[in-house]
Amino acid sequence: CQRLKVSCKANAAEDDNIKSLETLKTSHNVVHRRKTLLGLGGLYGLTSIPSSALAYPITAPDNISDCVAATDGVLGPESALRGIACCPPSSAAKPKAYMLPDFHELRVRPAAQRVTPEYIAKYQQAMAAMKALPDDHPHRMVHCAYCNGSYNQGMNNHPELKIQVHNNWLFYPFHRWYLYFYERILGKLINDPTFALPYWNWDNPTGMMIPAMFEAPGTNNDPRANPLFDPYRNVVHLPPAILDLQFRGIESGASCIDQVSVNLSTMFNQMVTSATDTDSFFGTDPNAPNPIVGTIERGAHISMHAWVGNPRLPNREDMGNFYSAGYDPLFYSHHSNVDRMWKIWKDLNSKGHLEPTSQDWLNASYVFYDENEELVRVYNKDCVDINKMGYDYERTALPWIQSRPTPRVKGSNVVAKSIGTVKKVKDVKFPLKLDKTVKVLVKRPATNRTKADKEKANEMLFLNGITFNSEMFLKFDVLVNDVDDGIETTAASSEFAGTFSQVPHKHGDKMLMTSGAAFGITELLEDMEAEGDEYLLVTLVPQSGTDDATVSEIKIQLVPII
Repeated sequence: CQRLKVSCKANAAEDDNIKSLETLKTSHNVVHRRKTLLGLGGLYGLTSIPSSALAYPITAPDNISDCVAATDGVLGPESALRGIACCPPSSAAKPKAYMLPDFHELRVRPAAQRVTPEYIAKYQQAMAAMKALPDDHPHRMVHCAYCNGSYNQGMNNHPELKIQVHNNWLFYPFHRWYLYFYERILGKLINDPTFALPYWNWDNPTGMMIPAMFEAPGTNNDPRANPLFDPYRNVVHLPPAILDLQFRGIESGASCIDQVSVNLSTMFNQMVTSATDTDSFFGTDPNAPNPIVGTIERGAHISMHAWVGNPRLPNREDMGNFYSAGYDPLFYSHHSNVDRMWKIWKDLNSKGHLEPTSQDWLNASYVFYDENEELVRVYNKDCVDINKMGYDYERTALPWIQSRPTPRVKGSNVVAKSIGTVKKVKDVKFPLKLDKTVKVLVKRPATNRTKADKEKANEMLFLNGITFNSEMFLKFDVLVNDVDDGIETTAASSEFAGTFSQVPHKHGDKMLMTSGAAFGITELLEDMEAEGDEYLLVTLVPQSGTDDATVSEIKIQLVPII
């Protein structure tokens, strides 16, 4: 990885050289619960819910004793290498509305690759204290009930439905609150209210590997003595392996420099090209007619879960399965960077880069035990400003903002050549199976749009009704006007519109799940000189776990910029 260090010096300037974003934008079979982190069972799944059922803000129950074991996402309890009994201790008192304290000093979350030995020692001390808490301590159970459907929506008169914070617009705010309390609990355990979690800076070349402190040996040169170590990581991907933000379950085979280039272009796609508005970045309300999942959530977020998890284990523990992801300390640094993406996306100051304004989003609420072991209720509306929450992020360079993909071919006549051999959408019988590469011609709502037109609306490609086997790691890529010349099209090419991926998160008895995705195509059409094309050739390329996957609708729409 010496080559990486050289390339990083060429691409990543120090903080004081960063231009403004606005200018730049053109062997364990059983694990005892005492050894777990917060008793976490992992993350969360998406459930199929009637559209009429969610016309209200999601509200976590007052009575947390209603929590049940989190078995979702596990092939079978007997196959689980981690505990699934992770409900928090019940409380006689109802949760009180949480009021943010007045912060006189911001906690600054550092980039994990730049932390000092003193910081590492403090973080290890905090994690050791967390692991030493008794099994029935509320700080061990602060989150797991939201992971895999342990809470229902009885507060909204729908006890038959489970609360899910994944694959929808709850993803970002829930994790922001969760990390907020987790961070404050760690700080209290070591009597340091200024303690801040590190973020895994996977969007910067200098951070494109597992941070060293998570694999450093502990006492007697034994990594298991390091509180930040996790035994269930993919050994192939330990440092100095370069991470793959387009991970498809197998190694890409790319050189170090090429992999970094693909990673940076991936970030540009998921933060700029496709994340053009609130819905495309955050995802949508679960009760939307065609709900979609946000760009980072279905992209870099999933890729890092899959890349770190151990594929040799039945449930791909730890990071590779939502039920177990939270057992790995790296999970929290990963999600700190996901949270940082929210801040950066907002700071781009592009038109349309706003949080949801719906009352159903603003008033959605969750229940946590705070650092004082008090049960509190928090709301999305109170977490949109991280400075009011008392923290910020250390600045690092954003080389991906200058990594706009380039076309493999400009002015291609691939659409003209496809007419007569590739079906138009109106002639396709849906749902389309994704057990092999799929090509379809999709009519555009307008051609040769002017600059004024583009300032009023984004051109978006929608894949609705994506149904897939939730027991499998899933990934397929979406290409536009790609030339089929035998050369693989990567995220570094304009023809690469984006990706859709999921890690295993089976929900209850449901094996098949449904979601959707939106891809911004305005910029890629400009780059490919295809703005005059009446139809676009859309290609769906299976990468992993798509044998049972289908798509119910493919269309292009103009989405007004608000």
